[in-house]
Amino acid sequence: MDTKVILTEKEMPTSWYNILPDLPQPLPPLLHPGTKEPTRLPPPLFPEALNEQEFSTERYIEIPEEVQEIYKLWRPTPLNRAYRLEKALDTPARIYYKYEGVSPAGSHKPNTAVAQAYYVKKEGFKRISTETGAGQWGSALAMGCMFFGLECKVYMVKVSYYQKPYRRSMMETWGAKVVPSPGEDTEIGRRILAEDPDSPGSLGIAISEAVEDAFAHDDTKYSLGSVLNHVLLHQTIAGQEAKKQLEKIDAYPDIIVGCIGGGSNFSGVFFPFVKDKIEGRRPDLQVICVEPEACPSVTKGPYTWDYGDVAGLAPIVKMYTLGHTFIPPKIHAGGLRYHGMAPIICHLHHLGLIDCRAEHQIPVFKSAVVFARAEGIIPAPEPAHAIKVVIDEALKCKQSGEKKNILLALSGHGHFDMGAYDEYFSGRLEDYEYPKEKVEEALTHLPKV
Repeated sequence: MDTKVILTEKEMPTSWYNILPDLPQPLPPLLHPGTKEPTRLPPPLFPEALNEQEFSTERYIEIPEEVQEIYKLWRPTPLNRAYRLEKALDTPARIYYKYEGVSPAGSHKPNTAVAQAYYVKKEGFKRISTETGAGQWGSALAMGCMFFGLECKVYMVKVSYYQKPYRRSMMETWGAKVVPSPGEDTEIGRRILAEDPDSPGSLGIAISEAVEDAFAHDDTKYSLGSVLNHVLLHQTIAGQEAKKQLEKIDAYPDIIVGCIGGGSNFSGVFFPFVKDKIEGRRPDLQVICVEPEACPSVTKGPYTWDYGDVAGLAPIVKMYTLGHTFIPPKIHAGGLRYHGMAPIICHLHHLGLIDCRAEHQIPVFKSAVVFARAEGIIPAPEPAHAIKVVIDEALKCKQSGEKKNILLALSGHGHFDMGAYDEYFSGRLEDYEYPKEKVEEALTHLPKV
């Protein structure tokens, strides 16, 4: 029996899929943080090519040849059949996983990092500032900047900066400068430290610091690793590959599962499939987004207008949010500690086209260990949330006898997250309840739109 479905380099997609023209209702606009009027991305922050992609109505956007050549270092990525996991669960379900952990950075993030670095270089800039949560994005962008000879400054969420020191070392190996956030390098960082010297940081804070950095330097562009439309666009190479791979074995998923923090990894996998649902060809397709119970923006946040960052420098977007001032608990899935969610994911959920669930980290790590002991891959804490739901759905098939096809978006490995596994095995890992009172307080600071 074949456990892998492989594509050749010649079969790698040469265009990204843009879902915007296929949405059944238009996406709500971005609003200017000052005027509250519809706006584009702040012109000084992003290359013009990415501004164009953010609002493009073209269904397919060509991948530059220079980007394709770098992609070929790890793409196309494998689609694996999880026979051993199916056997361990004694389920009739067929489980497949699209594995992005084979990239040099160990995750899906280089799919957009390389593209963004390319466009910054092409437009003549020398430096990129960015933020990172668990470190996957910072690692990927450090690598992308290295390929195109750009300087890279990374503001790493403080709790992850100390929890995951080897992510920091990886970024530095590729030439990036990494600092903890909040920190002393920016005005917003100094202000937050003055108010709370022990602040663990958050993606919202780190975004504010990186944006402030970009505004302060004429040779610098800002880069975001998730949430924005152009970022999700670049990730669709994974979903297009997965669709081709499943077609080779005459299969189509009944259920697609992935984790969401900002939403780029899972969007990249499910967008090419949800197009079929939107167009009525696969009305029963179930798409399940999984987030942490400690930061449940989609499952427990209101769908409303909010800033993308703590300082209110970024545009206001319509999304499920816990409030831009909310600081999530110190869970180990650092990439899922964002107060909001990608507007397209929120829009699709609001329209009833996708589902969302929240999970606690102790059962998540239990499921990760089950997966590792069956398939051999130690998953990062972020996609481990999705593995928990995949196992739940496979066990439902065991009870019902249904032979469903389940596709997992496995965004990366957990080789730099073994401290979290240590805490799980030692019994020190904690589950954090949804901090209702803190969220209610944060929601009082929503912009008046």
